[in-house]
Amino acid sequence: MTDAEIGIEEVGGKRGRARFVDLGRAFAARVPHFVPQLRSEQLELVDPAKNPFFGHARAQLFVATRGGRDVGRISAHIDELALAMPAEQGFGPGTGMFGYFDAEDEAVAHALLAAAEAWLAKEGMTRALGPISMSIWEEPGLLVRGSDHPPRIMMGHHPDHYAAWIESAGYARAKTLYTYQLDIPKGFPPIVQRIVQSGARNPRISVRRVNKARWDEEAETVLAILNDAWSDNWGFVPFTPEEVAYAGKKLKPIIREDLNMIAELDGKPVAFMLTFPDVNDVLARIGGRLFPLGWVQMLRWLRHPAGSDMRVPLMGVLKELHNSRLASQLAFMMISAIRDNAHEVYGSKLGEIGWILDDNKGMVAIADAIESEINREYAIYERPLAG
Repeated sequence: MTDAEIGIEEVGGKRGRARFVDLGRAFAARVPHFVPQLRSEQLELVDPAKNPFFGHARAQLFVATRGGRDVGRISAHIDELALAMPAEQGFGPGTGMFGYFDAEDEAVAHALLAAAEAWLAKEGMTRALGPISMSIWEEPGLLVRGSDHPPRIMMGHHPDHYAAWIESAGYARAKTLYTYQLDIPKGFPPIVQRIVQSGARNPRISVRRVNKARWDEEAETVLAILNDAWSDNWGFVPFTPEEVAYAGKKLKPIIREDLNMIAELDGKPVAFMLTFPDVNDVLARIGGRLFPLGWVQMLRWLRHPAGSDMRVPLMGVLKELHNSRLASQLAFMMISAIRDNAHEVYGSKLGEIGWILDDNKGMVAIADAIESEINREYAIYERPLAG
């Protein structure tokens, strides 16, 4: 086969999105340790009528064909909120993105990347960044280490050879993201325990569970802390109220009050930590299908996800407390409370924290202090676009 035999089609509409998603599912099934996801949720993520990401972004989906077969896919997308961010924080003016990258071979990979770049350039972009599928808050980065074990909830999972194909197309690594794995039953080192105990004696500090009975209000509290705490981080894009409402509605069924904490200082919410039982545990058992009988296992799991591994996708402390001893103390207190409940209530063995930016010294120090270890590495690549 030669490059000339590769065709690139722009796809859209209900049929085009279904073709795009189903192609991605077929590629995912070829990767060892993959976990099939719910097709309906994957379709929602690329549907402008359902995903509020498209309230501030636009995208084009592409499918590569050869010999009458679909042999790859990619998205090209532009986030107006990302364009408004300072360039030194990763995005900024002229930065477009690609995502949902799958290819049968290197020639297909290069053809898809070229198509995404051409679309971005036509839209006035001067730099391509990715893979980011499709919001930075969804699945950022390409898995380059850790494909030897199944992914956790909302984490991308890719074959090892994709990195070489992207790099051979002229892309350089822009940022590295890590996840850290924690042995939950092991407990924490004495120094961390002392920090937690000290915080518990401080009358100014309280760590409480989220209250699902007023979930919308709790979600707004988390949003306010998140947008402040992360605002100086590489790759930050403000999370909109519409996106919070959307995510909150989707995630509410798996939210356990005893696994999600808000820390208060003098009665003011200043930090949060979200932890999700790993729904991939049950999705693997039901093959990503709720029907005909998968919904029975799913409902049973939702009532009490016993034995499930855990993932901490997000935590944050208000900027006014950054670089203070109190910030790490609040983090340790929330981690400790969640760890105890995960172990004692759910019998969990493993937890995963991340992703964490490789240069986020505060979070890396916390991950090291609780004796967690890097178990996955994701790469985000960049390339200037021809003028």
